[in-house]
Amino acid sequence: MKTPMIAAALVLGAGIASAEPVAYTLDPSHSQILFSYNHLGFSTTYGMFAGFEGQIMFDKDAPAASSVSVAFPVRSMLTGWEERFAHFMSADFFAASEDEMVTFVSTGIEVTGETTAQITGDLTLNGVTKAVVLDAVLNQSGDHPMAGKPWAGFDATTTLVRSDYGLGEFAPYVSDDVEVMISIEAMQAD
Repeated sequence: MKTPMIAAALVLGAGIASAEPVAYTLDPSHSQILFSYNHLGFSTTYGMFAGFEGQIMFDKDAPAASSVSVAFPVRSMLTGWEERFAHFMSADFFAASEDEMVTFVSTGIEVTGETTAQITGDLTLNGVTKAVVLDAVLNQSGDHPMAGKPWAGFDATTTLVRSDYGLGEFAPYVSDDVEVMISIEAMQAD
C-alpha cells in the first residue's frame, strides 16, 4: 500500500538530472506490495498487491516539492487461497465493491541518509484516510540497460494497524499489526 517509495528513490538518485519536476511512472510489471500478519500465533500469513500504476513528479533541486500518487482496486489483492480472498472481501473485512480503491498520496519527503528517506502520505483504505510514514531505501537509479532511459528502484516498509481502518475483526488473535513491504521500479515518462 506504500507504492510512493519511488519518490524516495528519485529524491535520492544523484544520477538523475533535472531542472524542474520530471514525471515518472511505476513499472507495473516490477512493482508489488506484500503484507503479512500473525495468524493465531501459529503462522505468518502473506498477501500481495501487484500490477498497479502510479505517478511521481520528481524535483531534483527541491526534493521536498516532489510528489507521488498511487491507486489500485482492493479486489486486486492476491492471497494464494480463494476462500481467504472471499473472506477478506466479505462484510467481516472490506465488503469491497468492484471499484473500491486503495490510494496513497504523499504529503512530504524527508531525506534521512545517503540512500534512505521517509515518505509521509495519506493512505485511504476501506474508506478511512490516515497519515502513514514509509521507510524507504534506494536500491538503484540510472539508465535502464534494456529500456535505455532513466529508471529508479527502491524498497520500503511500514506497519499498519488494521483496526485503524475498520478492519480489526478477530484481533488480537489475528494480529492487528500488518507488516507492509514494498518493492517498486519507476521509469521516466515519455
